[in-house]
Amino acid sequence: MIFQPAIIALLLAAGLSLAMLLIAAPFAAQVIRHWDIASGSERQLRLERLTYLFSTLVAFVCLIQILAALLFVFNADKMSVMFVGAMCAVGALNVNEFGFPALYLQLALFFLAALWLALNHADSRARDYPLVKLKYALLLAAIPLFAASLALQMQYFLGLKADVITSCCGSMFSADAPTLASEVGALAPGPAFIVFYGAIGAAVGLAAWHWRRRDDLSGYATGLGALAAFVACIAGILAFVSLYIYEHPNHHCPFCILKPDYEYRGYGLYIPLFAAAAAGMSAGVLRLFARRPSLAQVVPPLTARLAATAAIGYVAFALIASLMIWQSKLILIE
Repeated sequence: MIFQPAIIALLLAAGLSLAMLLIAAPFAAQVIRHWDIASGSERQLRLERLTYLFSTLVAFVCLIQILAALLFVFNADKMSVMFVGAMCAVGALNVNEFGFPALYLQLALFFLAALWLALNHADSRARDYPLVKLKYALLLAAIPLFAASLALQMQYFLGLKADVITSCCGSMFSADAPTLASEVGALAPGPAFIVFYGAIGAAVGLAAWHWRRRDDLSGYATGLGALAAFVACIAGILAFVSLYIYEHPNHHCPFCILKPDYEYRGYGLYIPLFAAAAAGMSAGVLRLFARRPSLAQVVPPLTARLAATAAIGYVAFALIASLMIWQSKLILIE
């Protein structure tokens, strides 16, 4: 089973990413220890020349991770037909104890990669590269996470056995399941509607505020609003959006909506949602460095664009979700 093309691609992506970061690690340590933009020494000039190469290398790794997150979910859904008892990606991920940890770490690396790309873009626009030490410190800190991701995926894929009877999504998202997801799914539709659309509206409003004001307070609020809206949107998908897509009052699975039976509608929800959350949170983090002299003219327009991206993403997500609800024959609220 490990010779499936998607599995090979995922393992190659994880292994290649880790190898690239390990290659860049000695240079990162040199930058953290010796970088001094005011120095005209030969060592400083060499570091400045090499930083372009290694920044491009790490940016490539980040792009790989962003694509790998999408491929991991897509592959888990495709593998569900291979296991008895599996209806969707949940069943494939439940084949052994490494499936869901591998997924969660892959998603964490998605957000870390998006943040690193935002920091790198801001740093490359400033004349004195004020974030270069932070960027490479994050690189060193991320190596254990990339190593853990590769190890988890290896354990997960090597442990896949076609003769294993796995559990379907009903065991995780049903009202009787002892899980946090089931508790979220059990939320009453009325309050869930209010929290869902209220959080999206707040996130869009805060992003628009920052796009206009471009100050620290609105930037931090945009980041926190994007995070809160992301949590509320995931909860909303569990609580009621999925029910409208399935036209079933008790089917809360957030993975079955990725299947062709439902016209892959889940991708239309998750792609703008994750893009909006990553952009909004990156805007909030970048505002932490806006007071540095060389970034004073760089960060405001950059975070404004990120805030606009977050607003557009959340609006697109809300419109797509609302269209799916409007088209559904299910009636949850009279």
